Amino acid sequence: MKIASFIYKGRSLYGLVEGDTLRPVSGSKLEDFPTLRALLDAGKLADLPSFCTPTSVPLASVKLLPPVPHPSKVLCAGLNYKKPYPVAGATFEASDIVIFGRHDDSFVAHGQALEMPVGEAGLSYDFEGEIAAVIGTRCRHVTPEAALKHVAGYACINEGSVRSWQKHSIHAGKNFHASGAWGPWMATADETAPIEEMRLVTRVNGTVMQETTGAEMIHDLPKLISYLSNITQLNPGDVIATGSPDGTGGSRTPPAFLKPDDVVEVEVSTVGTLRNYVAHPQI
Repeated sequence: MKIASFIYKGRSLYGLVEGDTLRPVSGSKLEDFPTLRALLDAGKLADLPSFCTPTSVPLASVKLLPPVPHPSKVLCAGLNYKKPYPVAGATFEASDIVIFGRHDDSFVAHGQALEMPVGEAGLSYDFEGEIAAVIGTRCRHVTPEAALKHVAGYACINEGSVRSWQKHSIHAGKNFHASGAWGPWMATADETAPIEEMRLVTRVNGTVMQETTGAEMIHDLPKLISYLSNITQLNPGDVIATGSPDGTGGSRTPPAFLKPDDVVEVEVSTVGTLRNYVAHPQI
């Protein structure tokens, strides 16, 4: 299944993506499970097809939201592919798992504008294509062997960063408002390729900037989930960004940072393509 959250005729809904149409959850089921996160929390993901209306609406007629609006956590793996650290003058060892968090409002949905940071921060605004995993069932202290049982599905993510601010604060450089995006929907794990076989491609204005597979991760997804579940409880709808490969603007010579009107596409095979444009800075 491909599952999207969206706005249609002023209502916040979710439902099944079927080609270029959507089948929304019926009104009665929406009362019981008002969001995809609530559906996951209730353990009813497998029942979603029977919860949706038989009538479809055109995908082009809706405004997509992040697949799981307002997850309790967005946790990101840093330096999870072999590459130079993309901040000039800084070094970092990648032998250990590197984790940081992002605020929910640092992300927009598919098709929405990325917010160009104002002033000097906008001079080092970078793209980072990644594969995102969405947790489906609550877990704590899970083993790597059992970890993938807790994954509901996958999405594309552009984990946009302001490199100059990362020099003094990773948190700051990773949490500029609306600097990243994820979507366009969640593809359930039973319908995607295994993550190690997924091909990740990032394009800026149609030019391929990043290309890899999940097999190239230094720390694989089961290891990441196990590690994170020993720190915190992973809840249904939580998002794990699995890291970005070489080719980002900050790792290039000369740097290739984003500019207003640039179009960023993150494609993950068997999942979909996330597409956003960079807005002009607003004060």
